[in-house]
Amino acid sequence: MTTPKRYERIAFVASPSAEAQAALTQLSALYGNADPDLADVVVALGGDGLMLQTLHDHMRSGKPIYGMHRGTVGFLMNEFSTIDLHGRLGAAQESVIHPLLMRATDAGGVVHIHHAINEVYLFRQTAQTARLRILIDERERMPELIADGVLVATPAGSTAYNLSVQGPILPINAALLALTPISAFRPRRWRGALLPNTAYVIIEVLEGDKRPVAAVADHDEVRNVQRVEVLSDKTISMRMLFDAGHSLEERILSEQFGY
Repeated sequence: MTTPKRYERIAFVASPSAEAQAALTQLSALYGNADPDLADVVVALGGDGLMLQTLHDHMRSGKPIYGMHRGTVGFLMNEFSTIDLHGRLGAAQESVIHPLLMRATDAGGVVHIHHAINEVYLFRQTAQTARLRILIDERERMPELIADGVLVATPAGSTAYNLSVQGPILPINAALLALTPISAFRPRRWRGALLPNTAYVIIEVLEGDKRPVAAVADHDEVRNVQRVEVLSDKTISMRMLFDAGHSLEERILSEQFGY
């Protein structure tokens, strides 16, 4: 029999919304609010945007992150309750995810490095479509993609932007990445590819002066990119906690059946 973990010292973070701030006040009064550096667990109160920001803020800490829904979109969040939080945390199931590392070189030759939990995407900056060349493990796979853009998504991010552009939903434990076009014009019928999560993806911008392209890693944007390299960063492991029976694995599986 597995002994439930104990998370005694809880650090709360909350979005600026009135609903999230009220929850912060309630929970802090009941359980205290530890310094995040000294806490056993970080509890995020808000929506998926706050959860992503919290994961970024604590990316290298190794601390588990547990979200409660006090925002708009709550796919990554648990239901809100003030009752027996220690018990819920102790019984929670853990999912371990790895972020993407984006290395983007802009038109001036400056290299920008950012991490993404959901996806890295390239998107046209003007009315003209982007022209992109795609290499996987330094082998050319697509000499020219004419599209609004393209994205690389993790399993955790496969139900976000990736799904909205008709990309595949990936089980959280799948050793895969989704490479998905955004409004592809040529090749018109290309719907993307599934890649091993060991893949080294290189996307080169063709005619960047005429057709400028931006690259975004979650919320970090780089303008006028010429070359973007993407890979799964296995040196970073982030721990997300979900209530029993409502794990991230279960949510992603349910999403495939329309729930």
